[in-house]
Formats: sequence, structure tokens, C-alpha cells
Amino acid sequence: MALFGKNKKDTDNSIDIRENLPAHVGIIMDGNGRWAKKRGLPRSAGHSAGAKTFRKITRYCSDIGIKYLTVYAFSTENWRRPDEEVNALMTLFKSYLEEALEDFKDDSIVVRFIGDKSQFNPALQKLMIENEESSKDRDGMVLNIAMNYGSRDEIVRAVKNICNDVQNGKISEASIDEKLVSDYLYTSGQPDPDLIIRPSGEYRISNFMLWQSAYTEFVIMNKLWPDFDKADLDEALNIFASRNRRYGGV
Repeated sequence: MALFGKNKKDTDNSIDIRENLPAHVGIIMDGNGRWAKKRGLPRSAGHSAGAKTFRKITRYCSDIGIKYLTVYAFSTENWRRPDEEVNALMTLFKSYLEEALEDFKDDSIVVRFIGDKSQFNPALQKLMIENEESSKDRDGMVLNIAMNYGSRDEIVRAVKNICNDVQNGKISEASIDEKLVSDYLYTSGQPDPDLIIRPSGEYRISNFMLWQSAYTEFVIMNKLWPDFDKADLDEALNIFASRNRRYGGV
């Protein structure tokens, strides 16, 4: 059930989702730990189940014509979790990245990683680079996987790089505007997300794409991420299609 900003049009089956399809969708993949706890399983089991949902939803987004998909996989704050859980996640990421080299090839999906890769071990960094390099010439959906990502960290990084380029004469202070700042973010060259979906029922943005989401539509859904399916995505897209996006106008 969608909980955020629902209105009477949200269940109007006459809305053609395909004609109002967002170009860029962001997903905060939330609820893996709670899914496992409800079943008396370790949190790592929830992350494994969430990884399967990620594959399914990613391929579905590609199939229906989404151009950009950004998924929040591991935040800069997630390092604070217990060592056992973080280590299990790193093992899961390694397994996924090894599979991903072949997994999305037939779907023509371009894989990109946004966030600070330097904090991961060399084996994971190597796999990230291999995935990006092997997929860069594909012509399908761009999949941004946010790992060791935090939007405040991203903005601070952009500000530092802008200051450095001003000091080195590469750009002038007068040239700094919203577009230039966007060009210094991890998502440079991509459209801002039209829609961000958060499963699990939590009403937080959790440091995800703060700059890019200035005019993004949000849909919060009361469904833990491992249970999220294609029908839930369709519901979120239907809600998006019913919204009147005014961008501050009338």
C-alpha cells in the first residue's frame, strides 16, 4: 500500500503509466534487517533476499523503459553497523559483482557506482571497475549503484573540487551556478530523479540524493524491500503518473 501523497487519481486505471514514465527512478532499498528479524533469521539472510529483489526489479525497470535507475545499496553511515553484518555485506557485494559481470550483459544495462570506492577493499574496487568498464559501451538503462554513498559527503566533495578548480584557474567563481554544481556530483550528465521510492514505510530521505531530489516525487510504500515486487513498482509508477508536477509554478 502506498502511503505518501496518495490522492484520488492514484487508483485510476485509466492513467497510462507508459506515457508518464519517469526517466530516472531512485530506490532506497530498505527493510532487509526487519524482514529477517520477522522470520527469526540473521540480518545477512535479509540482505541476501534483498539482493534477489534488486536483480528482479532492476531488470524489470530496464524492460519497461526506465532510462536511469539509482539504488541505495550501502551508505556512508552503514559502516557503523556491527562488524559481523558489515563483513557479511562485503561478502555479498563481492559475490554479486562477480555475477554481475555476466548478469546484465544481455539486458544492455550500463553499470555505474556512485560513492567513495576507496573505502572498500582492493578486490571489491577491482570488481567495481571491471563492471563499469565491461558495460560502458552498452546502450541500455544506466544503473547507478550507490555504495559508500552519502549525499552530504557527495556535496562536500563537489564543493572541494570546485574550490580547487577555481584556485587552479580551471573555472571562474562567476561561473558557479546550479548546473556547474550538478556537474561536479557523482550523477553528472544524468537527469535528476523524477521519482524516489522508499519501501519499508519509513519517512526519511536518509542522506540520499539531497541536491538531485529538489523536485523529485516521493512514494513511501509499506512493504519491506525483500518482499517488493513488480506490482509494487507498477503501483509507485501509477502514483507518479497521477501527480501534477509544477516545479514551484502554478
